[in-house]
Amino acid sequence: MLSWEYPPQSVGGLARHVEDLAVSLARLRHTVHVLTLGRPGQAFERREDGVMVHRVDPYPVQAPDFLTWVLQLNARFLEEAMIITRKYGPFQLIHAHDWLVAFAGRALKHAHRLPLIATIHATEAGRNRGLYNDMQRYINSVEWWLTYEAWRVIVCSRHMRQEVQGLFQLPADKITIIPNGVYSQKFADIKVDPAVRQRYAAPHEKIIFFVGRLVVEKGVQVLLEAMPRILASCPEAKLVVAGKGPMEEQLQSRARELGIGYKVTFAGYIDDSTRNQLYRAARVAVFPSLYEPFGIVALEAMAAGTPVVASSTGGLAEIITHRVDGMLAFPGNAPSLADNVLAVLNDEALAESLKVGGLRLVREVYDWENIARRTLDVYQEVYNQYRRTSWPERPSVVARLWRFTPTASSETSGEQPLPLWGRYDLPLRRAALVNRSRGRGEV
Repeated sequence: MLSWEYPPQSVGGLARHVEDLAVSLARLRHTVHVLTLGRPGQAFERREDGVMVHRVDPYPVQAPDFLTWVLQLNARFLEEAMIITRKYGPFQLIHAHDWLVAFAGRALKHAHRLPLIATIHATEAGRNRGLYNDMQRYINSVEWWLTYEAWRVIVCSRHMRQEVQGLFQLPADKITIIPNGVYSQKFADIKVDPAVRQRYAAPHEKIIFFVGRLVVEKGVQVLLEAMPRILASCPEAKLVVAGKGPMEEQLQSRARELGIGYKVTFAGYIDDSTRNQLYRAARVAVFPSLYEPFGIVALEAMAAGTPVVASSTGGLAEIITHRVDGMLAFPGNAPSLADNVLAVLNDEALAESLKVGGLRLVREVYDWENIARRTLDVYQEVYNQYRRTSWPERPSVVARLWRFTPTASSETSGEQPLPLWGRYDLPLRRAALVNRSRGRGEV
């Protein structure tokens, strides 16, 4: 597996998804290697929960911009992947998570002639509700390229399937929906340290908890607009916002403008232990997203036994059944969000029924062992299809490099080594055209 982030380095839900999937596959007795980015000076490989995790140092050269940094990351991944393959290979599959590892995933696919599976966790067009500049259009093109090169594309919801089909013109049989999951046992025995709670709210205050990146699509600005209405009906409410992002200062300024700064705590980045305690201490967890492919945080809150209020958008609308295992508000609508939050804060019976429904949902539908088995089914299906093609029998790029490297004996005997590309270039081009017509980037 290739992923630019992996715990403890976590920016969004991708890191937790990759970790939970990798650990679940390892528990099912499969060998999993994860190649990811480490912190400077902390490159190492180590077995973690049955998964061999390889963390690489970024290059010491400062990239002038984000896209250059991504290319450097992929080059660094390829260097490490060559070492890993020599040491632990051969491998059967490559699984790339999102566009940031597309270059390394595609190169490894062709170098070793292995099937590539891609999970698209979100799209650039979806995050920005359109493509408005050259960088966004470039990222969109890389996402298209990754889905073209992949043998199978995994998405987390029906909403995301429609999105990638519309954006990238993928055939329906190339896409598989496998939802995200949560380890409910991680949240079963949470004990709230009173000192942790008091760090964010007074003992009498009812915590409204948000955790996520502070970006437009997560909708924290809508939650702030809803707070005056909430406080008018429930003065003891207190909003705790956990997470960092480019909108942090803007959101803090808006809270002051609304006159609710004393009722909002911006907690910044918090560790998993603090996050889990805040889930349990909260009266309600709120996720007012404007764009949300899935929403792992909603499942985490449910697993912690906390009622959830979320926007009826994307994957959140598919997870939650209104007034059964959560509450759904109109996206971007502050009054609707406020009314749903107040319904939970003021109705103890409703809050309790939502807790029970949420726990049942995560345990019966979104358990990681079930999701890992569904992913294994995709792996097996793809590998069986791959074995029925002629592709595995043809020598890989790596094998050709080893085979055609001049040796002392060939040089002294006067024999000429076969050209590296001349023999294979035309057949490869023909195969690529065939696969393009089939809508698959298998070669």
